[in-house]
Amino acid sequence: MEPNFQHAEPFRIKVVEPIKKSTRAERIEALKGAQYNAFRLKAEDVYIDCLTDSGTSAMSSEQWSAMMLGDESYAGCKSFYKLEASARDVFGMPHVQPTHQGRAADYIMAQYYAKPGKYALGNMHFDTFHGNAELIGAIPQDCVIDAGLDASSAAEPFKGNIDIAKMQRIVDEHGKDSVSVIIITVTCNNNGGQPVSMANIRAVSEFAKKYDIPVVLDSARLAENAYFIKTREPGYENKPIKEITREMFSYCETATMSSKKDGLVNIGGLIVTRNDEFFTYANQMAIVHEGFITYGGMSGRDMEALAVGLQEACTESYLEYRINQVKYLGDRLKEKGIPIVEPTGGHGVYVDGRRFFPHIPQHEFPSQRLVVALFEEAGIRAVEMGACAFGSKDPVTGEPIWPSLETMRICVSRRVYTNNHLDCIVDALDYIYQRRDSYKGMKLVYEGPILALRHFTAGFELL
Repeated sequence: MEPNFQHAEPFRIKVVEPIKKSTRAERIEALKGAQYNAFRLKAEDVYIDCLTDSGTSAMSSEQWSAMMLGDESYAGCKSFYKLEASARDVFGMPHVQPTHQGRAADYIMAQYYAKPGKYALGNMHFDTFHGNAELIGAIPQDCVIDAGLDASSAAEPFKGNIDIAKMQRIVDEHGKDSVSVIIITVTCNNNGGQPVSMANIRAVSEFAKKYDIPVVLDSARLAENAYFIKTREPGYENKPIKEITREMFSYCETATMSSKKDGLVNIGGLIVTRNDEFFTYANQMAIVHEGFITYGGMSGRDMEALAVGLQEACTESYLEYRINQVKYLGDRLKEKGIPIVEPTGGHGVYVDGRRFFPHIPQHEFPSQRLVVALFEEAGIRAVEMGACAFGSKDPVTGEPIWPSLETMRICVSRRVYTNNHLDCIVDALDYIYQRRDSYKGMKLVYEGPILALRHFTAGFELL
């Protein structure tokens, strides 16, 4: 085998953006003003921003060039047809409806597929669908495999898989008509960006056909999931990424996408479907809520950038760099003894808040406390994915129901930060971990009216 001396990032840096360094006193004041909620911090006060990977990618020279070709015609613009062709190539489905971002696609999908009083089954539903389901009166039910709820288990390569037996029990107990849709999120965000295997997607499709239940893929990170299938699932190691994506979507009738992830753009969303009736419905909903059918809330220049970004995201050299940079962060944290969700997923590293702060009970928000400590000590912004983001309440008693996983997510933006930046995160978390016994919990003092979305605007106090 020839030695490989070409293992650096598959790009050169052409434009840079200065980032601000701050004092600890300044960061403490910023946290107080934000009620200790990372979403309320000003971005200019953040040194390394790992709040999300959504819309934070660095675009390529090809994408910036394509933006100059943007056709801003209200109807039938050239830019739409380029996006349509690119999406058809990646998804293998005929109908494409742009939206201004993923949650708009999620909203339109939910209005059609989620039904009051009926179950929406999935591996782990993300917050925007939970919010839509709450407003509609549908019942979102997570059916991820048990290993997917075990942060310390590293043996299972596809911890985003759906447990077919869990879905079967719901159908047996409540009847097949009690389930309106099955939604597979690839990769599974809530438990660490964990992938879903092709075998599991196929098995879910077979289960759904048996009971005439439609299958939808939430595909914000479709390329990352395809790369995990290529590198972890036997029989796919020699297949091109787009051949894998097209097979993934052959097992569903509709897909939604926040293009701000694997579309490598700063704004945009997609609905892709082979269901003619739903496509007509999506067109009408887009006209009412988004814009005309051929722009759907996006500018022509943004559609041009997305058409290129979908192709770039399916490039193996890019995906190898992308997945391995996240793995680098996870491996370095493990070297320090810091407990994370294993194995590392596609878009970030999830620190296990319960194991990091074992003395802080879940009702005192240990992962949120870690978010606050990380910003206070280093100006690094992450996000809580635990008791606040995914906590719920018993509909009868109103008593809190705490989620199985309690984590802090460190998202790694695509093509933005170097490994030196990641080393700063490791050093800061190591510093906090060595002093973990000195930290106390937090108290929730404000939550918004939609429980599934409370983490975006919640207010906290330090105990």
